[in-house]
Amino acid sequence: MSEKDALTKLDSQLFFAFYATNLSLNKYYRKLLTPYGITYPQYLVMLILWENDQLTVSEIGKKIFLESSTLTPLLKRLETLNLIERKRSLTDERMVFISITEKARDLEKKVAYIPEKILSSVKCEPEKINALTEDLRVIRANLGE
Repeated sequence: MSEKDALTKLDSQLFFAFYATNLSLNKYYRKLLTPYGITYPQYLVMLILWENDQLTVSEIGKKIFLESSTLTPLLKRLETLNLIERKRSLTDERMVFISITEKARDLEKKVAYIPEKILSSVKCEPEKINALTEDLRVIRANLGE
């Protein structure tokens, strides 16, 4: 393949490979998460809160690269599912703290198998996964997040 073909052919495009892989991963996560009634973005929020309970909306948004205008409806849905509680700060009403519920702790146990299931399905060595993850972080940082 010529250098020009490597730059112009769809199957040679690095970011098309990201895009297509992302679609496949979303489909696979949907299959795993649907029985629990949550979406992949909701699952990401829950992962953050299981790791660090009692975060603000902006802290969560920074971790998953979402604006509060996008994150707020997602959080409202999680609240409707009784997985989180939202409370305004007593000192600054612009700040909303998010904490998990007992139902969320139960869900954490039920979905604990998912990361391992994903990794086993990908069929890559852990070292390769770690290197790819780091490469993607570098690309994201270079693009200015």
